[in-house]
Amino acid sequence: MKKYTIYVAILLVGLVLGWFLFGGVATTKKEHRHDTVSATRQTWTCSMHPQIMKSASGDCPICGMDLIPAESSAAGLLADQFKLTKNALALANIQTSIIRSSQAENNEMKVSGEIVQNEAAKVVQVSYFSGRIDQLNVRFTGEKVRKGQLLATIYSPELYAAQQEFITAASLKKTQPALYKAVRNKLKLWKLSESQINEIEASGSVKEKFPIHATVSGTVLEKLVTQGQVVKKGQPLFKIANLKTVWANFEVYENQINRFKKGQDVLVTTNAYPNKEFKSKVDFINPVLDAATRTVKLRVVLQNEANILKPGMFVEGTIKGISARMSEGLMIPATAVLWTGARSVIYLKATGDAPVFEMREIKLGNRVGDAYQILEGLSTGDEIVTNGTFTVDAAAQLQGKKSMMNRAGVQIAVGHEGHLGMDTKASKQAENFSKMQKRFLVSKGFQNQLKLVFNEYITLKNALVREDSKNVTITSKKLLAFLSQVDVKLLEKKETRKHWMSLEKEIKLMTTLISNTAQIKAQRNYFKQVSVAVINLTQVFGVNEKVFVAFCPMADDNKGAYWLSKEEKVINPYFGTAMLTCGEIKQVIE
Repeated sequence: MKKYTIYVAILLVGLVLGWFLFGGVATTKKEHRHDTVSATRQTWTCSMHPQIMKSASGDCPICGMDLIPAESSAAGLLADQFKLTKNALALANIQTSIIRSSQAENNEMKVSGEIVQNEAAKVVQVSYFSGRIDQLNVRFTGEKVRKGQLLATIYSPELYAAQQEFITAASLKKTQPALYKAVRNKLKLWKLSESQINEIEASGSVKEKFPIHATVSGTVLEKLVTQGQVVKKGQPLFKIANLKTVWANFEVYENQINRFKKGQDVLVTTNAYPNKEFKSKVDFINPVLDAATRTVKLRVVLQNEANILKPGMFVEGTIKGISARMSEGLMIPATAVLWTGARSVIYLKATGDAPVFEMREIKLGNRVGDAYQILEGLSTGDEIVTNGTFTVDAAAQLQGKKSMMNRAGVQIAVGHEGHLGMDTKASKQAENFSKMQKRFLVSKGFQNQLKLVFNEYITLKNALVREDSKNVTITSKKLLAFLSQVDVKLLEKKETRKHWMSLEKEIKLMTTLISNTAQIKAQRNYFKQVSVAVINLTQVFGVNEKVFVAFCPMADDNKGAYWLSKEEKVINPYFGTAMLTCGEIKQVIE
C-alpha cells in the first residue's frame, strides 16, 4: 500500500507540473496569436492622403505626416451602400422619415401647372400686300394696343398701281360698271376699308403710304419686323394676345387620368400672390398623351381682367371631386428629392438602426403642397432621408458610391499588397469626373445671373479664409439677394427648373444659417453644405468660367470637405492661417 501511495503522489505532482509548464504556454501562444491577427488586420493611413494604406504605423511617404489608424471597412454592406458616423449625422442635422400611405383630404388633389396664353384670344397680324415698312408705331414687345389702332404704315408699289387702276375705272363707272366693281373689290381684298376706297375715288389722287390697323385689342407678344424692312404679302408683323383670360395648364400622369373629368371645380393659387385664390372649372383634358413625359394636359380658363396672371407663372391647382378611394398613394417630402436631368433620386436608409444609406431612383407624380406623390421606386415602410439630402449625396460621392451626378459609382479594389486603391476603370472615371456630369443647356442670360451668385460665393469663401466673421455675415446676405434675383422663367424645360429650384432651396437654407450666426466654426460648417450645392450648380448649368473643385481631407473633423475656387492654387477656407494650403484640386470644371 505504501508503494501505491507513492506512485499516485508522483502522478499527481506530474500533472500539476505539466499544467503549469504547458497549459500556460498554450494560453500565452493563443493570446499571442490573437494579438498577431489583430495587428495584421489593423491598417494605417494618412489624413492628408487617404489613398495611402500601410500595415504598420510610420510616416506618410508623400508628406511625411504621422500615419493614423484607418477605420475598418463596414462589413456586410452591399456594393452601393455606405455608412455615416453618428457624429456626422448630428452635425449635418440629417433626418429620416418612414413613408406612410396617404389619402387626399376632403376628396381633392393638388396638381402643379403653368400659366399660358389663351390660344383662342391670340392673333397674328399680317401684311395684306407687299411693300416696305415706312413707319413702325409699335415700339416694344409687351405694349398694349386696342382694336383699330395704327400699328404701321407701308409703302407698296403694287398697291400704288392698283389705286391708279381704280381711279381710271372710276372715270368709266357709268359706261363700264362691271370693270369698276371688279377693281373696287380688288382693293377690298387688300383689306382697304370702304371709307379709304371712297376717299381715293373722291380725291382722284393716289396714296403712297397705307396704314396697318390692329384687328384686335391686346398685348403685343412679339414684334416680328423692324422699320424699313421689306415685307411680302401675308408675312407676319406682330403677335397679339388678349390676356383678359389666360389658361392654366396642369400635367396629370397617365395612371391618374381617370380621376379627372371636365367640369370639376378648381382652386388655383400662385407664389406671386399667395393670398389670392382663383376659382374656375376643368375646361379641357387633352385626348393625346405626351409620350416623353407620360402626362396629359388638363386646362383651366382663368379670368384676368386685372392682368395679374402672367404667362410663364407657376401655379398650383386644387381639384375638387376626387374620390377618396382613388387618391390613395405614397407621399414623400419635397426636401427628400434630388433632381439630375430626367432622374429623381432619394437616399434610402438601408437598415433599421445603423446609419447605412443607398441611392435610389424614383418616379414622381404631382406635387401636393410640400410633398410629392410616388409612382415608382418606394414602398410603404421605407425610411428615407428628408433633411440634409445634399450632405448625404456628398458623402456618397466621397466614398465612391452611386450618387446624384455619378450614376455608376467608383468601385474600390484591394491591391496585391493589401493597399486600398481604385481599379483602373474606376480611376479613369474619377479622373474624368467632370466629363460625367450632365450639363443642362441653358441661356447665357441665366448663366450670367448664376455668375453673380457664384462670384458672391467666392467672396464668401475668401472671407472665411481671412476668418472675417463679420464680412462672412454681410456677404452671405448679398449672396441671398443675388439668389432671389435669378429668373427661373429663363429655364424652358420643366426638369431643368426642378433641378434649379432644388439647388436654390438648399443654398438659401444654408446661407441663411450662415447669415444668422457670428461663430466662424458654425459658418464654416454651413459653408461646407453650401459648397456641395454650388458645385452641383456649376457642374450642371455652368458659369462661363473655368472653376476648380478643391478638397481637404482634414476638414470637418477629418471627414473632408469641398469648396470652389477661381484659381488652381489651394487656399483653404476651413482652417484659415492655421492650415492655409491644406488640400488638393480634385476636379476642373470647364
